[in-house]
Amino acid sequence: FVLPAQLSSVACKYDQVNLSGDKESLSVLEPAPVEGEERGMWTNQAEFFLSCMAYAVGIGNVWRFPYKCFKNGGGVFLIPYLIMLALAALPMFYMELALGQFYQLGPNKVFGKLAPAFRGLGYGMLCVTMWVAIYYNVIIAWAFFYTFASLTSHLDWADCGNWFNTPDCFLPEIAKQCDKDSTWWNNTCTSISLYCKARGMQGAINSTHCLGSTVVETLHQRVSPAEEYFKRYMLLMDDNTSLDHMGGVNWRLAGCLLLSWVVVMACLIKGVKSAGKVVWFTALFPYLVLVLLLVRGVTLPGALEGIKYFLYPDWHKLLSVHVWTDAATQIFYSLGPAFGGLITLASYNRRDNNCQRDAVLIALANSGTSIFAGFVIFSILGFMAQELNVPVAEVVEGGIGLAFVVYPTAVTKLPVSPIWSFLFFTMLLTLGLDSQFTMVESLITALYDEKPSLRKKQWEIVGGVCLVGFLLGLPMCLQGGFYLFVLLDWYAGSWSLLVLAVTEVVLVGWVYGTERFSRDIYNMGIRTSRYLSCYWVFTWKVSTPLLLSCVLVATLLDYQPAKEGDYMFPDWANGLGWGVAISSLVVVLPLSCKEIWSGVLSGLPLSTMFTPCRLLRDTATNQAIKASSRNLDYVKHEKDNIEADQN
Repeated sequence: FVLPAQLSSVACKYDQVNLSGDKESLSVLEPAPVEGEERGMWTNQAEFFLSCMAYAVGIGNVWRFPYKCFKNGGGVFLIPYLIMLALAALPMFYMELALGQFYQLGPNKVFGKLAPAFRGLGYGMLCVTMWVAIYYNVIIAWAFFYTFASLTSHLDWADCGNWFNTPDCFLPEIAKQCDKDSTWWNNTCTSISLYCKARGMQGAINSTHCLGSTVVETLHQRVSPAEEYFKRYMLLMDDNTSLDHMGGVNWRLAGCLLLSWVVVMACLIKGVKSAGKVVWFTALFPYLVLVLLLVRGVTLPGALEGIKYFLYPDWHKLLSVHVWTDAATQIFYSLGPAFGGLITLASYNRRDNNCQRDAVLIALANSGTSIFAGFVIFSILGFMAQELNVPVAEVVEGGIGLAFVVYPTAVTKLPVSPIWSFLFFTMLLTLGLDSQFTMVESLITALYDEKPSLRKKQWEIVGGVCLVGFLLGLPMCLQGGFYLFVLLDWYAGSWSLLVLAVTEVVLVGWVYGTERFSRDIYNMGIRTSRYLSCYWVFTWKVSTPLLLSCVLVATLLDYQPAKEGDYMFPDWANGLGWGVAISSLVVVLPLSCKEIWSGVLSGLPLSTMFTPCRLLRDTATNQAIKASSRNLDYVKHEKDNIEADQN
């Protein structure tokens, strides 16, 4: 039979798939094929699997999860973490893989095909991805800087004798050389009297008090050499650096940022075909380094004490709402749904790929890597705490501080420290590049899906996107650019991403419907048991939107203005941050409103705006059935051959 003209309504008007012939007379039984070669496909499924795993396993697994686990009750944190994985993160991860694989469209196109009123949703995701990609490559630039700095016989952040160190630079192990009447200051043992005068006091009463009964300990403003290296040498920050005093361009850092974008461009220049080759190294190399670091770490004195701090359970933490919200945000941001990256990666898949298997394995690998990284990090921190003769809790820090201050300090205590430093920052480099590849590829794929003819100009498009990303990231290479980085990190992917995620799962679970979606999955040849099907339907319709909504509310209620250490961002900066966050929601409205308005002008019922594009769905269904049938025929043929050989 032939599709009637009414089904080619506004819902399908903006269809960009390369269908030949008249859409209105396209036969459902024999649809015009969607040529996979024009859009590009993964060379093999291993490359897709590694790319998804590399996208999910990022820097956050190393610098954020171990700290959050330690802060939120140690081993107890794994209980809410795994529950949130099962009831929210994994279902959404699988949902996006199946969605991209079935429709073979990027996020900017696929949601408009599910329901025209939601056409702008994918553009909101791409907006978030754009903001994150801009500052994420700055982290990669820092990793490049430290990797190059590790190519030496002596690490510059190992002592206080460098030009960038201040009188407050402090090394606990050297300070032990000072007697009771002196303290370590200005890279030497300084008498308490001179120290009090340097701090603005008149002199000293004794070894513990300055004149005026001021306790000497309260005057200390001690900073580790690693922190001064990070801020004063790499970032070139001064005492008066702020958002109101941004300073000049840090050309060394700008060069590292340029190198970062050149590497991204080189790896994406041929789309998934070139990225798929690179990921064999970038996805697997971090595991080699983690194993080496763990083997070295557990042999150090104090390592077991550090691991104990990491895992020791504090059962009372389970009663804290913050622990559950931390668990949800950690696993959600780690797997990376709602950015559009998973949909993009899966859109280059064959339609008969078992993305359900891939989703489960990748989610488990991601969580396992986070836990494994915790053992690696805390074994080293335990050793560092013993060397400094302080509790492990005093050396623990999360985020950037862990990666670029605490861990660099720890490796200076190791024999042949430059080698371990080089391995650690090379690992950070590959972890960051993997995630960056997917984010930039999502933006590029969106351009190709908007205008397929651009695929013939890959060099110009990939180069242009990377050039724009570099130029937009340059302000973060100013002396005060670190504060711009913090501002983007604070606002770009926060509550607005959760709004988009809730909208997406409601769209698929309720508007498009789990019945349609489950049928799409079945047509791709993915089979599952009745109980597992009920699990997916329940999570898509109930648990995922409910839990993400709770996390969204908790995030908004827990909002605090941006800050970095003691520096509080000015009101105009927080206003700018809110503008960045809201921008990803604002871009949703024009296209969605346009679709609704077009439907009204065409005299179509409002329900049309919430109905999937029948033409595209039927075409995708036929392509999926063909692909899965070929796969079944191949399996049957191989089985017959095996039986014939046995006979």
